[in-house]
Amino acid sequence: MSALFGPVIQQGYVVPDVEVAMQHWLARGVGPFVFVDISEFPGMYDEQPILAKMQAGFAYSGDQQIEVITPSPDHPSIYQDFLNECPQGGLQHLAYWVDNIDEKLTELSAKEIHYKVWQRYGAPPDYNAHAYLDLVDHPGTMIQLMARSDFYDLLFGLLYEAAQSWDGETAPIQLFDAENARLVPREQ
Repeated sequence: MSALFGPVIQQGYVVPDVEVAMQHWLARGVGPFVFVDISEFPGMYDEQPILAKMQAGFAYSGDQQIEVITPSPDHPSIYQDFLNECPQGGLQHLAYWVDNIDEKLTELSAKEIHYKVWQRYGAPPDYNAHAYLDLVDHPGTMIQLMARSDFYDLLFGLLYEAAQSWDGETAPIQLFDAENARLVPREQ
């Protein structure tokens, strides 16, 4: 557990092919995955406004969430930067829950912890859903701050429950049906 952030709740892997990455984890018994195709998600990348575009899959292994992300090469992002430096992909970030991103960043600054926020997501102008930061003095695997919300509680709760009862074969890749607040099998 991090003395600064608490327990890691997610390992985020940036990969060249999200489908191959989900199969990698499924072959190891981790699943089911929820697949999402994200486009025009508002954010800030290196202090510039962006509309993010990527594909991602989420699954649980115990209490640890596994995320695999394939960014669109046509949209600037920390994920594409990572693939440019590491084309085979790998662990790009560790995520932590926070109640309020700006308050956590203020707390870090008060402790004289030097960091740079590379990317944020959420509704403009504050982009308070996610923040990705790296420590200036010790760069490397990024830190993702995830603001708690009813949406994430619902989605990740459904995914966690699905993982607890998954038989390792049935509906290995699912979609989130937001209208009915449930997971549904993705047609193969």
